[in-house]
Amino acid sequence: MDYSGLPELLRDGMQRYIESQIRTGSFLECVLKNDLFGALGKADDLNRYRLFEICSWIYNNAPGECYGSAEKVERWIAGRG
Repeated sequence: MDYSGLPELLRDGMQRYIESQIRTGSFLECVLKNDLFGALGKADDLNRYRLFEICSWIYNNAPGECYGSAEKVERWIAGRG
């Protein structure tokens, strides 16, 4: 999978999450859980500015079972995604 469409600081975390079901940082976890207010509250200036791009990358590249709600993210991390 090509992670180059994500901001560089998110690539490793997203790769570990998708490929090894390892929990991400708090900002990315909020994005994956579809928690807009949480994501904006935890975003640095770069991620806040690129939030649409990050969400677009997830929608177009990540497995549908690994994002969209807190329940889906927790199932993915537990290996039942």
